[in-house]
Amino acid sequence: MKKILVILVLLIQFPANAADKYTNFSLSSLEKAKNTGKTVVVNSYEPWCWSCRKQDKVLIGAKDEFKGVVFLTYQQGKHKDIAEALNISVRTTIVVFKGKKEVARIIGQTGKTEIYSAIKKGI
Repeated sequence: MKKILVILVLLIQFPANAADKYTNFSLSSLEKAKNTGKTVVVNSYEPWCWSCRKQDKVLIGAKDEFKGVVFLTYQQGKHKDIAEALNISVRTTIVVFKGKKEVARIIGQTGKTEIYSAIKKGI
């Protein structure tokens, strides 16, 4: 009975037809951002993922500290085209670009020090 209740709660919290409020870019806008030559940080995210939420909090803080950096987030389950184009198979993946060149990739749960170090590689 507990399992059924947990499943029902999850289905109510995360309906399949809900609007995607987590993705703030498309593949074409990613290419435009990379073409500017700026540092671009791409965050692969799922709203139900605990470690994704921890990393997202770090990235929100990073936005305040790294003013010239472009931060992009996408919901991996809804945007498989982005995941495939960036060769991302793990939802807790952060990729840093300096212009068109990938300079860092973090896979799996990580903390502020490693995330900030990856961002600095693009600066």
